[in-house]
Amino acid sequence: MDAHEVNRLRAELGLFVADVFASVPRRDQRGWGECYLRGLMLDGRRKSIQPMAERLPDGNMQALQQFVSQSPWDWTPVRRRIAERVCQVIRPEVWVVDDVSFPKCGTASVGVARQYCGALGKRGNCQVAVSVHAATDTASCPLQWALFLPQEWAGDAARRRAAGVPEEVGHVPKPQLALDLLDQLSATAERVPVIVADAGYGRSVSFRQALEERGWSYAVAVDPKETVQVEAAEPYRPPYGGLGPPTRPCYRDSARALADVVDATTPFQQVTWRQGSKGPMTSRFAVLQVRPAGKLARRTAQAQAGGRARWDGVLPLRTLLVEQREDEAGPSGYWMSSLPATTPIADLVRFAKMRWRIEHDYRELKHGLGLDHFEGRTWRGWHHHVTLVTAAQAFLTLRRYDPKAPAPA
Repeated sequence: MDAHEVNRLRAELGLFVADVFASVPRRDQRGWGECYLRGLMLDGRRKSIQPMAERLPDGNMQALQQFVSQSPWDWTPVRRRIAERVCQVIRPEVWVVDDVSFPKCGTASVGVARQYCGALGKRGNCQVAVSVHAATDTASCPLQWALFLPQEWAGDAARRRAAGVPEEVGHVPKPQLALDLLDQLSATAERVPVIVADAGYGRSVSFRQALEERGWSYAVAVDPKETVQVEAAEPYRPPYGGLGPPTRPCYRDSARALADVVDATTPFQQVTWRQGSKGPMTSRFAVLQVRPAGKLARRTAQAQAGGRARWDGVLPLRTLLVEQREDEAGPSGYWMSSLPATTPIADLVRFAKMRWRIEHDYRELKHGLGLDHFEGRTWRGWHHHVTLVTAAQAFLTLRRYDPKAPAPA
């Protein structure tokens, strides 16, 4: 936005900030929050503190630096209120779990390590954050964030102290970080929509099992190497020979990889899931019932039955969505879902494919609002910055969705 557009929205932005930053106790802090949001939305190549302060007529670099990096205001209630505002308006059909990377040159910034960096497409020096986004086909916005702390940071007391990492924060795998974020959101949400994620999370059977234990539906991408039994497979108990422990139920055929489940008899059908910029988004899909059969899946089934001795050997059914484009010889995508097989295929496809909204979010967050432009190094500063960027995108999303909607009382 140019300066004229930002000034035209200033009164409306002030009401928005007064609402979502109501938990911030001091009026001057809320004022600098509103100033920071204007700086993020204002046109400019860099959205770090110094250039924003120079572009804003009321910008003050020292005050903005203090507000973002040192001020002790709590970002948790701010994010909670943003999530409430966004979900009340856009009514998300899915929550999308994903992660995003921030390339860094030095090693002092909190959470920086040499790890896979999506922004670079290879391993590099970066921070990685896990996020959860509310999404429909027409709108989306991040709701919650967690900064991934690599293992090398867990026991480095000097590095943690310099970056202000809280003592209770340690190395937590990304799927568990995602579950923690989902738990936080579900505590205040009216309902939990379908959970969507790429194979980085979907390949984790424990992640899927945790979603099921919470009673949440999901449609997550999985690896073609994941092993399953087909729907019709039934376990049998081999005859007992009289020596050793009793025999256990097992399947006659070995489990097969998902890539081997689909064959020429698999019934594919054409599905259009949304209108793209170049026309309808259409491909061929099939819905199958399969029984995940990896070690963890079997152990989970045994535990749910009360132990190995009580387990009847039956692996639970799950819904598998498979995509195979017209011009390709084999499948190009697999999604495992806890939704029943009776779910209309158009809905399954739409849920699975709605992850595309994440790319829209990250493009706006990074290129438009400076998500990865923060130059501070501390845990507090990083969380404050991403919260302010989230607030800016939420404000813009709500205006695009319903520009005439009144601000809440």
